[in-house]
Amino acid sequence: MIGVPAAAETVVLHIEDNPSNRKVVQHILRSTSYRLLEAEDGETGLELARSRKPDLVLLDMQLPGMSGYEVAAALKAEADTRQIPVIAVTASALAGDDTRVFDAGCDDYLAKPFRPHDLRERLAAHLPDARFSDA
Repeated sequence: MIGVPAAAETVVLHIEDNPSNRKVVQHILRSTSYRLLEAEDGETGLELARSRKPDLVLLDMQLPGMSGYEVAAALKAEADTRQIPVIAVTASALAGDDTRVFDAGCDDYLAKPFRPHDLRERLAAHLPDARFSDA
C-alpha cells in the first residue's frame, strides 16, 4: 500500500565474547523474525547500541576490556539508549550478583547455562511482539 510504512524490524543486540555462546543465541533466535546484531566486546557493543538503537540488548557481564556492568551503566545513563531493555547474561552465580546486575541498570537477569525456553521467556517479557516457531 502506498503511504503505509513497512512493519518495523525488531532488532536484538547480543554482546558476548564467547563464540559458542553466540552460536547458542543465534540458534534460538533463528526461530524468530528478529534481526540479530552481535558484538564481541563491550566497546563495540556500546557503539552498536548507540548507532543502531536495538529493541533489546542481551549482555554478557564478563567481557574483556569494558565489562558488561560498564556497558549497562553507560546505556542507562544516555537519553538515547536508556529505554532499551538490557538482559544480563552471566555464568556467575555468586550471592549478590543479581543485585550488582540490577544496580548497573539491567532490566533482567539470565544465568548461564540457560535453556532455550528461558531465553524465549525473557524475550517475551520485554518484547511484546515476541513470536517463536517450533523450530
